[in-house]
Amino acid sequence: MDAVFFADCAARSFFDQVANKWSVMILTLLNEKPTRFNELRRRLEGITHKALTQALRRLERNGLIARQVLPTSPVAVEYSITQLGRTLQIPLGAAYDWAIHHLDEIEQAQQRYDGRAGR
Repeated sequence: MDAVFFADCAARSFFDQVANKWSVMILTLLNEKPTRFNELRRRLEGITHKALTQALRRLERNGLIARQVLPTSPVAVEYSITQLGRTLQIPLGAAYDWAIHHLDEIEQAQQRYDGRAGR
């Protein structure tokens, strides 16, 4: 049977909602320990306030992280990974390991492609 990726396919929704660079990095950081918003922002070089907020909301909506308001002055928010989120650590770790292992090959392919495109 030929693979067909329907518009309402659950896998498409997963990849759209969860499997993007910021979400993967957030889940990796939260796997270490619960973390406050500003610490996440400091550790994710290049992320904007808006992009971090949106990614955290998507992950919380999908049950992969939990948000807890801390009774401090001023009020702080801490994020932690859920049990469901932890189930992604093995597949995400495998993808990360693959990328690191093949980084040189990927860069060489990009250079070859860019060299041909520039002619």
